[in-house]
Amino acid sequence: ERQLVESGGGSVQAGGSLRLACVAYGVSISLLCTAWFRQAPAKEREGVTGRDDANGRTWYGDDVQGRFAITQDNAKGTIYLEMNSLKPEDTAMYYCAVGPYCGSGTWARSSQYMYWGQGTQVDVFS
Repeated sequence: ERQLVESGGGSVQAGGSLRLACVAYGVSISLLCTAWFRQAPAKEREGVTGRDDANGRTWYGDDVQGRFAITQDNAKGTIYLEMNSLKPEDTAMYYCAVGPYCGSGTWARSSQYMYWGQGTQVDVFS
């Protein structure tokens, strides 16, 4: 069965850090596009960061640029999201996603991705 499973969410004080992980089962993430999205209550799902493994290019939302980093370990089939200097407005359910391709103008579109995880909750308190 092809699935993505996230972990690493939790409750953290503002200014703190968390590292999310997303393990891909039955799906090779090599040379594909991987991404993290988030959705806060009463808000639409938004792209946090995307990465094209074919060329190593990465993209970040304006709100997280300089604070978050996406990486992946193809041998482990795992995508990571390192989150630093967390703010209360980062509170959301975080989802990983995998798709065949992406670019600077498309990485943040949900429709670009074929596989999604079930989400992991991140709560940042002040």
